[in-house]
Amino acid sequence: MPQKNQLPDITENSADTLVYDREILNIGSSDFILIDEVSVKEEKNVKTYCTLIANKTKSAFKRKNIPKRLPFLQWWPTYSKEDCIGDLLAGITVGLTLIPQSMSFAALAGLPPQYGLYTSFIGSLMYVFLGTCKEVPVGPTAIVSLMTYNTLNGRGPVYGTLLCFLTGVIQLIMGIVGLGFLIDFISGPVNAGFTSAVAILIVMSQVKDIIGITAGGSTLLDMIVSLSKDIGNYRIGDIVLGSICFVVILFLRMIALIHVGPEVNSKRTKVQRIINQTIWLIGTFRNSIVIVVTTFIGFLYVNSLDYDVTSNELPPIPFKIIGKVPPGLPDFDFPKFSIMRENGTTVGFFEMVSNMGSGVIVLPIIALIENLSICKTFSLGKPVDATQELMAIGLCNIGNSFFHAMPGSGSFSRCAVNTASGVRTPMEGLYSGILVMVALLFCTPYFYYIPKSALAAIIIAAVIFMVEIRVVKPIYRSKKSDLIPGLGTFFACLLLHMEIGILIGVGLNLISILYHAARPKLSIRVNTTRSGINYLMMTPDRCLIFPSVDYVRKIIIKHSLKQNLPVVIDCSHIYGADFTAAKVIELLTIDFSRRGQLLFFYNLKPSLVNVFEGVRPKDFNIRLFYEFREIDQLLHKHMTINSTPED
Repeated sequence: MPQKNQLPDITENSADTLVYDREILNIGSSDFILIDEVSVKEEKNVKTYCTLIANKTKSAFKRKNIPKRLPFLQWWPTYSKEDCIGDLLAGITVGLTLIPQSMSFAALAGLPPQYGLYTSFIGSLMYVFLGTCKEVPVGPTAIVSLMTYNTLNGRGPVYGTLLCFLTGVIQLIMGIVGLGFLIDFISGPVNAGFTSAVAILIVMSQVKDIIGITAGGSTLLDMIVSLSKDIGNYRIGDIVLGSICFVVILFLRMIALIHVGPEVNSKRTKVQRIINQTIWLIGTFRNSIVIVVTTFIGFLYVNSLDYDVTSNELPPIPFKIIGKVPPGLPDFDFPKFSIMRENGTTVGFFEMVSNMGSGVIVLPIIALIENLSICKTFSLGKPVDATQELMAIGLCNIGNSFFHAMPGSGSFSRCAVNTASGVRTPMEGLYSGILVMVALLFCTPYFYYIPKSALAAIIIAAVIFMVEIRVVKPIYRSKKSDLIPGLGTFFACLLLHMEIGILIGVGLNLISILYHAARPKLSIRVNTTRSGINYLMMTPDRCLIFPSVDYVRKIIIKHSLKQNLPVVIDCSHIYGADFTAAKVIELLTIDFSRRGQLLFFYNLKPSLVNVFEGVRPKDFNIRLFYEFREIDQLLHKHMTINSTPED
């Protein structure tokens, strides 16, 4: 009997395939894998597929797999008092950061501020049980909010709740059927270009609230034109208050980085540690501090006028304020799949989805990219269960949609606060969610006085650091061609709609991949055997599939005619082929045979021979050899008798 912690026996067969306990471990696509031996394929029928599905379903509900789908079962049995204290402190810290941020991001999405708060508690509570990354606090984010704004295009909260539901459903389906690999098509440069463009668009979208005017637009040009039309109606009060808030937030952010005493925390005195912790808390709560102070200023202005705050009209003070916010928690309700127009006609589900456009598909993918990037960043090298994260975020958005929320995801800024606050487990989401619920129950009367320019300053101060200028130099030093999809995505997202911009970036990446697949490198040189016979050695560096095989054939024919020597194709690096490649190899062998020029294949895998022979089961013969010393004998034999017998 093997010991409990003993690793499984690992052997290595002749085909270099790892074998674990007599079972071959195959992972990933098998279309172009290196196989030296040709196995008999098992015929599959309906019964076979039904059995396969039944086995997979049975495996999914095995007791050992339940903790994978309910990750809290892994850490809850060992949850300690120290974990509770750490999570409580982190939850309070994140909650105080989340409340002003969520209202700001709701305004960015073009929705009333309470919808940002609605997005910040149910998802957080659900993620406690479903999430795998303790640092992730689910809620509204800058990128998702801007994409929500562009997708809704001013259609209101009903569409926003439906978008949240559809986002969750798409994310959940992607997790269940394993479509998370689609995220891999968005490379680092494309992601950097997209994030930088979105940061600039978010800043431009908030300029209107900083200067107190009305503007809109989904592209950079539209925003500039819209701002220029109403620039004459600027308000000095909003400009002064917004600018001061922005400067104060940046100043407090810098303060949070200051440390008193030695660099190593263990060498600091107790007083130094208290001072550092106090400085860090002040810097971390910068958004809450700004909101509290500016809300008090708004309260003083409004009360100095003895204004009726129950009125739907905003008071005539020097800056714009949020106004009435409905008190209490949102009602539990299903998302609306149809709505009534003012003329009495009904807008059906499919028409509502059509009105929102391609953002319904792109937004869930972007939200998943943001969340998985956070998980990978804060995992400290540990593997991330992407499937579970896809399902967790999807279920959180579905749950949020029953409480009138907008789409959400994990946030980098709040994750950083979470980590610095000493979070221990995902239980942090419970405490931050409860804090948001308390704010909705008891603090909404005070939200009336919050200046819009203060919320805009919070957003701008949060996203200006998302412009990833620092990655340009490393990309340039590493591989200059990667700047093309990165810069292409950046300018496309600025000048066009964001979903079109990200698709252009992915398209540029795919073009690069396809180009390299269609233009393999061929090494060509003239070799001489021991008997003094010259021959042309050609070595392709990758597999032969339909985009590249015609190019390879033209190169082989061109140089074989030019040199007029026997040709040897070194197939050591050819690990896969398809039907098109087989047809081209057939034409190539026929062409060489007709003009009497010798063609040999060195180290051609038996699995590829099987593919090539599949196009012509009869009278299709290719000259093969697997030992390099055989080439001398084969060439000498053919040169001596001046013929081309079969091998």
